[in-house]
Amino acid sequence: MAMPVSGSLAQTPTEQRDWSFAWYLALGTILYNLVEGTVSIWFGVSDEALTLFGFGIDSVIEVISAIGVGHMVWRLRKHGSDRRDEFERAALMVTGTSFYGLAVMLVVSAGISVYVGHAPESTLAGVVISLISISFMWALIKGKISVGTRLACSPIIADANCSKVCLRMSIVLLASSVLYELFKISYVDAAGAVILAWYSYKEGRECFQKAKGQECCDTCTT
Repeated sequence: MAMPVSGSLAQTPTEQRDWSFAWYLALGTILYNLVEGTVSIWFGVSDEALTLFGFGIDSVIEVISAIGVGHMVWRLRKHGSDRRDEFERAALMVTGTSFYGLAVMLVVSAGISVYVGHAPESTLAGVVISLISISFMWALIKGKISVGTRLACSPIIADANCSKVCLRMSIVLLASSVLYELFKISYVDAAGAVILAWYSYKEGRECFQKAKGQECCDTCTT
């Protein structure tokens, strides 16, 4: 699947390669999150690990966000305009609503888990998935910042900074998974889910702010 090449803006061969690289980063993010989300949900359900399950749902929601980013890169390359179009605003609204829904689900599920004293069967899968995710997100952020800097494209750099939230969520999954595997404290999984809920709420708020044209938000700070 190749990115359309615009004839409306004069670009050097180097710039064309950088724009293509930026778009392929977005495409890679879509594919990775699909796989990560599917695997995380599967093991989250089978191991009864709430934090891992919530992380998987978040990854699926991130697919919608990544589609919007891919469209943004295509638009910037073709038109050179920083103004979001209707497709991007719609993607942001759907993504924001989904993040809010995830936050509510995680808080309610964590409360029930604590009330009934539920504990995961294992969180080893969470350890493995989180380590892979941290590695991928670190490389993705570096790649976006690098290509965004070369293209002098602030939206791509801003998206890289926003991706740091996903990195932090991976760290939360790693911490909760390792702590449970080591000490078997039942509340650790619920606590991890609540922290993910907080990040999901912040991501949802960020999406709605962006849809309204407000670029400055808590999760987009370096």
